[in-house]
Amino acid sequence: MLLSVPASLWAAREHACDVAIIGGGTGGCAAALGALRSGMRVVMTEETDWVGGQLTSQLVPPDEHPWIENFGGTQLYRTYRDNVREYYRTHFRLTAEARARRHLNPGDGSVSRITHEPRVSLAVIEALLAPYVSGGQLMVLHEHRPIRAEINGDRVRAVTVKSRSGLEKTVIAPYFIDATEQGDLLPLTKTEYVTGFESRKQTGELHAPETAQPANIQAFTVCFAVDHLEGEDHTIDKPEEYAFWRDYVPAMKPAWPDKLLSWKMSNPITLEVRNVSFDPTSAAGQPGGPLNLFIYRRIANKRNHEPGAYRSDISLINWPQNDYWLGNLHEVSDAEAAKHLKRGKQLSLSLLYWMQTEAPRPDGGQGWKGLRIRTDAAGTEDGLAKYPYIRESRRIQAEFTVVEEHVGTEARMKKTGKSREEVTAEPFPDSVGVGSYRIDLHPSSGGDNYVDVSSLPFQIPLGALIPKRMENLIPASKNLGVTHITNGCYRLHPVEWNIGESAGALAAHAIKTGHRPRRIRNDAKLLAEFQQSLTTQGVELAWPKTTPR
Repeated sequence: MLLSVPASLWAAREHACDVAIIGGGTGGCAAALGALRSGMRVVMTEETDWVGGQLTSQLVPPDEHPWIENFGGTQLYRTYRDNVREYYRTHFRLTAEARARRHLNPGDGSVSRITHEPRVSLAVIEALLAPYVSGGQLMVLHEHRPIRAEINGDRVRAVTVKSRSGLEKTVIAPYFIDATEQGDLLPLTKTEYVTGFESRKQTGELHAPETAQPANIQAFTVCFAVDHLEGEDHTIDKPEEYAFWRDYVPAMKPAWPDKLLSWKMSNPITLEVRNVSFDPTSAAGQPGGPLNLFIYRRIANKRNHEPGAYRSDISLINWPQNDYWLGNLHEVSDAEAAKHLKRGKQLSLSLLYWMQTEAPRPDGGQGWKGLRIRTDAAGTEDGLAKYPYIRESRRIQAEFTVVEEHVGTEARMKKTGKSREEVTAEPFPDSVGVGSYRIDLHPSSGGDNYVDVSSLPFQIPLGALIPKRMENLIPASKNLGVTHITNGCYRLHPVEWNIGESAGALAAHAIKTGHRPRRIRNDAKLLAEFQQSLTTQGVELAWPKTTPR
């Protein structure tokens, strides 16, 4: 954990600061750094004992666009990535070849240029925050969740959080940042928000349904990590719900091709049958063959380390086979959410047990008894992530909402009449960052199969960070002004980091200048000053005109 603060501060039941950040995930940590570097006093709360969110407690290695090494992310995010590589070079027994590789990919996973172990991200993020903790500028309240808020008109005055042991603390600040994974401050503060799938009438989006579906939310996933020790038996006890999940056939629209626990799945783009494979004994997939899922999110490649340093590669399991879509975790009762989280964990354990005992092997056999769940990688007794990977949050009703026609390739072509080679995303004059990712919607609780369509390198508009009514609440995660559809490309690691960093910088700028975020956006001079401050701090506001396609 981060360095401790004086006991007298921990004992206090009320904390005053400049910027209160509720939620210590990827966006929350970036928001903290964005505010701290401007001299703000910050209190950040986190529901688990690990800050970092997607990157750490949810066990999801960075999923990024192809140009991230050179542009398309903030300087602070690139510092984080550089520090991950340097951490391996400093502390791990790398081979000379791996140590010399400028763009070291510790896991050599096929999903990303920097797949790595979540504990390394935790160490790197804590190191970025540590000087501010030691200097008393930052207080991090681990294992605290928000339970209520005090509102004064269109402003939040205070938020009360509760520790795992039941103690309550109240945080008072002129600005609050909601960096929770599911937009938990929005209902507590009575901030207007939307959930699920908006209708085509509401958004005009090409792929939206005719009728709004507020309870239709993307699947969440309880991730875990495994290695493989040939000749050993690490089979877990049969999970309680194994019989259900082994035989479960998803009822999807369009149809899912097989049982969920199989090596057949829907192709996310075409929805045709996609054959995948799993082989922990192969260092790479077969050329031209199906994707080897063990390589896909591999977070440790033992060949990058000296002989004997690792007994096996380590792979992170975050696949369609353990996506849970039979219920939601927000907009339901606590009991209902707990039930679905428990079932999500049962699904992940059932997937592991199936892989250990019944899964078809390339050699014609069944199961890999040597698969071992890495409890140390997750930092939990059962080896499952401390927090589920959340793809979709409550979203503010914002001054400006990004819709498919702003960023979707096909929708932009229809709107502009330009060819695929000519079309670009909508330029936003109030840009506070950039990102790029496909509109990638996983199967959802409403029974929809994948919606996965091309999108264009895009900007993050400041208007999407400003609620329609509330004056001092700023989103810093997946809860900004996007739709169910555009959430699909605004939800990944570098974009969430940029959203959080710009949110923290916005709160700091508002305090320093005395101007509310809404006025900063709507006054050309104030907006230019804020954008200039972002640029000075290494936030890119536009894509190069020569961005590859």
